[in-house]
Amino acid sequence: MTRIEQLEAIVAQNDLNLHPFYQEWRAGTLPKYKLVDYSGEYGLFVATIAEGWDTLGESEYAEEERHHEILWDDFRGALGFETLSERPQTSTMVSAARSLFSTKPEAVGALFAFESQQPFTAQSKLDGLNEHYPITDEGKKYFVVHASDFAEVETLKQHIASLSDEDFARTKTACAILSAAMWGGLDGIYYV
Repeated sequence: MTRIEQLEAIVAQNDLNLHPFYQEWRAGTLPKYKLVDYSGEYGLFVATIAEGWDTLGESEYAEEERHHEILWDDFRGALGFETLSERPQTSTMVSAARSLFSTKPEAVGALFAFESQQPFTAQSKLDGLNEHYPITDEGKKYFVVHASDFAEVETLKQHIASLSDEDFARTKTACAILSAAMWGGLDGIYYV
């Protein structure tokens, strides 16, 4: 298997679109209060993404992610979010992201875990919002922007190609850790 195929196989073990939370969101059967909770909890993770890009020296992507944090705030606001639930699974996910985003091999793997799924999860969530959860266009913009955004993955592939075998092993571990942590973050909201 190529390096990319190895990482894709790791991500597939925790394919977020297969999580019951996202499946119910897409089907319109997820209670709105869980969507509101998600907007707060997962927003804490979204606020870490720029750190990974900074570590890779990709300042343009880091700035873009900081702008995307504002779009996420618009999503929260459109849902009427008020207070964080402070779920332990969210804390684990955010801590894992911050730790992994601090060194290059780990940042590559952790970002791949997130960015390789982002266009697909964003499209699914956008479809669910459009069909079942009426919110403003401004509130949906985060997902509109990400549903067709594959550029980050292409940039990550260049970073992956330049890694030594030893560093790539670290990248794979980081990819697995963050993939599991993101799944766990959804568990923390879904199973309450």
